Amino acid sequence: MKKTLFTLALIGSAAAASAQFQFNPQAGLTFQTLTKVETGTKTKAALGWTLGADFRIGDRLFLQPGAFLGRNATTVSFGDGTAFAVEDNLIRTNLKLRALAGYKFVDSYQFDLRFMLGPSYDVLMSVDNKDDKIDWNKGDFNSGSFNIEAGLGFDMGLFSLQPMAAFGLSKVFKDDPNLSNVDSKYMTYALTIGVNIGNDDN
Repeated sequence: MKKTLFTLALIGSAAAASAQFQFNPQAGLTFQTLTKVETGTKTKAALGWTLGADFRIGDRLFLQPGAFLGRNATTVSFGDGTAFAVEDNLIRTNLKLRALAGYKFVDSYQFDLRFMLGPSYDVLMSVDNKDDKIDWNKGDFNSGSFNIEAGLGFDMGLFSLQPMAAFGLSKVFKDDPNLSNVDSKYMTYALTIGVNIGNDDN
């Protein structure tokens, strides 16, 4: 009898854990710009992409760690403050590691609405200029940056839609003599679609 109860308890615990765990592979678009650039420089977000996955652990309150590979593009223009003659796309490849927590505001059979908030860290993997018109390279940038991220998650059956915003906390450029006075940070927006694998408690 004890063995039977123990076995049933293990099965029940495994089922409960499974019911509150989801794996969510996603793909989507990103828009990333730089704040507080040096005088005579303008930036605007260009289209990039992201691919990765996160996990959801919990029910109404949940943890959402994840990892995403991204190619972020920013259009950079240089000039004398009145005319901007040199323009190029600055493209960065990074690995984003997230550690978000969230709350599910709407929890129904057909539709869920989630809010997520937490830190992330972007590991810079490469920097390149599309047309080689500007001379920034990977050596000019810090190897990683911390962010605070916030977003919403919409779950409709098997599918998810997730708009996110990441507010950079770390300086983009290294403290070398040429860029020591530039306090640029990243501002990134992303929109992903994904597939929910696993079960929730509905």
